[in-house]
Amino acid sequence: MKSTYNNRKKIKLRIRNKISGTSGVPRLSVFRSNKAIYCQLIDDMNGVTMASASSKEVADRFANVEIAGKVGELIADRAKSFNIESVKFDRNGYLYHGKVKSLADGARKGGLNF
Repeated sequence: MKSTYNNRKKIKLRIRNKISGTSGVPRLSVFRSNKAIYCQLIDDMNGVTMASASSKEVADRFANVEIAGKVGELIADRAKSFNIESVKFDRNGYLYHGKVKSLADGARKGGLNF
């Protein structure tokens, strides 16, 4: 019997083999917990996190779809301070719907291209 964690880990490794962030086009990595959603702009070539945002900064309640969209807009604003216009989206093994999709749409609304 396979667990959901092992399936996500397998998908995550498959995605990470294909994408890598640079200082000009960083990787936008998403992590979703039961209570919050987090995202980071990562430069894999230098091993540096350039910016991050979480739902804990937006609200102190559970991470629902609307709050995830606001987190996407927040990371887009922080990316503009680094003159970043495009990123590579790393959904981190999560399905592209719900909170993850809302975060991506919020980042696009904030001006990021991916």
